[in-house]
Amino acid sequence: MKKYKYLFCLLIPISIGSSLMADNFLVFKSLVFLFIIIPIIELFTKADKSNLTTEGETIAKSAPFYDILIYLFVPFQFILLFYFLYDINSVTKTYLLVGKTVSMGLACGVIGINVAHELGHRSTWYEKLMSKALLMTSLYMHFFIEHNFGHHQNVSTDHDPASAKRGESLYAFHLRSIFSGYISAWKIQSEMLNRKGKFFFSIDNEMILFCVIQLVFLISIFFLFGTKSLLAFIAAALIGIFLLETVNYIEHYGLRRKRKENGDYERTMPVHSWNSNHPIGRIFLFELSRHSDHHFISSRKYQILRHFEDSPQMPTGYPGMMLLSTVPPLWFFFIHKRLDAYKSQNSVSELA
Repeated sequence: MKKYKYLFCLLIPISIGSSLMADNFLVFKSLVFLFIIIPIIELFTKADKSNLTTEGETIAKSAPFYDILIYLFVPFQFILLFYFLYDINSVTKTYLLVGKTVSMGLACGVIGINVAHELGHRSTWYEKLMSKALLMTSLYMHFFIEHNFGHHQNVSTDHDPASAKRGESLYAFHLRSIFSGYISAWKIQSEMLNRKGKFFFSIDNEMILFCVIQLVFLISIFFLFGTKSLLAFIAAALIGIFLLETVNYIEHYGLRRKRKENGDYERTMPVHSWNSNHPIGRIFLFELSRHSDHHFISSRKYQILRHFEDSPQMPTGYPGMMLLSTVPPLWFFFIHKRLDAYKSQNSVSELA
């Protein structure tokens, strides 16, 4: 019966959809729900450190319920986007325009990129295709390459654009991660083509294909819905991107892998990612906050991700930590205390 708790994640598209349809200040309900109500609840919610038994994990891993549920979010995202593009043209009040754009931005980040992240680690061609389709709705298709073949190899090192350094503010990180991550994706794609003996300017270059697909997508929006819808969509996509990069910021902040005598880095372990066991955030983000196990074994599906006692723990869930990170002095005050305490208790990893 525990699997049915994930049905609560359906509140995300429902909340965003109702915000997009609102014609008053309820247009901000999804923003309030995700970044006020949930963080407040999680402040008073006990973290759940329990893991599935070996038998329970085997059952959950093969149960179709979990896959069907996450697959549903692909059409949900396109339905929300189509309604947004169609409706935004008739919006005249500034606060409604802002509210609907922000709501669509939440969809781009929470559904478009987060669900794409889960599906992008799957092995089947159709799941990878769904991942890329979702990333298109956030104009962040290069994430598929950089995340899977860059971030997961270089995480918690200075070679990874998506691993925040100690003392680096969220806003400085945004600039570095967004631009460096995009450049990294091109370099990774070029290296992959070279290893296969493929030409850079060819259909095998997915980065070129991603650029063409996203450009065609933008042109289609312009001709089908007009300039206003196009600009609103770009703004929403940017909000989704900033949400993703804020999550990247908190996931590995200040954590670094040791370098061995031969110059290679130690294997990525659960100690190299911040973890959060707060149940509400875990459900709504498809267990993204159990990030330590995800980086330890990236192929593990969301429903079987585990808690590790030796991984650094966040004091609350992802939504609350994301809000805290937007105020650098407060973020540094709280997180550096945890970093220093963790460093003094553990010698297994170097902390930057």
